[in-house]
Amino acid sequence: MIVRESPKPWELLFILRGSIVPDIWPQIALVVAISALATGLDLSGILHIQPIAALPFSLIGIALSIFSGFRNSASYERWWEARKLLGQHVIDARSLAREAECYLDETGARRLVHLTIAFVASLRDHLRGNPPGEDVADYVARAGSAMPPAGSHVPDRILGLMSKEVAAALRAGSISAPIAQVMEERIVSLSGVLAGAERIKFTPLPYAYSLLLHRTAYMFCLLLPFGLAETTGLWTPVLSAILAYTFFGLDALGDQLSQPFGSGDNALPLDAITRTIEINLCAITGEKAPPALHPVGYLLT
Repeated sequence: MIVRESPKPWELLFILRGSIVPDIWPQIALVVAISALATGLDLSGILHIQPIAALPFSLIGIALSIFSGFRNSASYERWWEARKLLGQHVIDARSLAREAECYLDETGARRLVHLTIAFVASLRDHLRGNPPGEDVADYVARAGSAMPPAGSHVPDRILGLMSKEVAAALRAGSISAPIAQVMEERIVSLSGVLAGAERIKFTPLPYAYSLLLHRTAYMFCLLLPFGLAETTGLWTPVLSAILAYTFFGLDALGDQLSQPFGSGDNALPLDAITRTIEINLCAITGEKAPPALHPVGYLLT
């Protein structure tokens, strides 16, 4: 996720990191090249380009703007829902660790906190489609448990280990049934975060809708120079580039926002959120915590 202050007016035209330009410059370059070719052929008299009336481009442009707006709104809703789920994730992890510290003995609390950190780290890897990292195995081992086998649903299996810890404390008489129920509800809430995040990750926006917008944006931007060359002359490449930046940029931004757990510049900072929870929970166990993550080149991962 890009983290930076609002740009100054004189910086607006020169900022690349955090803009969508690095992702769409090939499309913009293609449109500019076609515009320059069409303008050059028309002005030199080599090829007379029959101008296209402005009305069709106006109608297509308005329709494309409306469709892009709807799609970007839907993409942003996915992104914001994912961020709210991660916020609930932080609340539940901190609350469960605090309850463990208050109601369990020192050994039991430490084991449950370690499993909570392992779950948080495994969720990060699961949402990014990566195998569990070394930190997951390390915290599971610290909790005195066996790492779930490869190929299993690791975050869900770790939640099962957490429930077993609560059940063992209940059987041993360390906690009462109401306290065990409260702690189990926290674990169930973490399971809800997992299921909600999976719903977003594994349910993409309808492909036909995205394909329609992709095709329309390309057709509009590639035909535009032939409609402008006769009337705008040498300004055709400039105007075409601006419109291509707008439509291709909205298209690409919608793609990034629709994948909030991906690796794009506008994806959510799963590493930083995971590290924050780890630091908070290590403070409970009294262990040395790793340093907090900060943006590198304005990018917080």
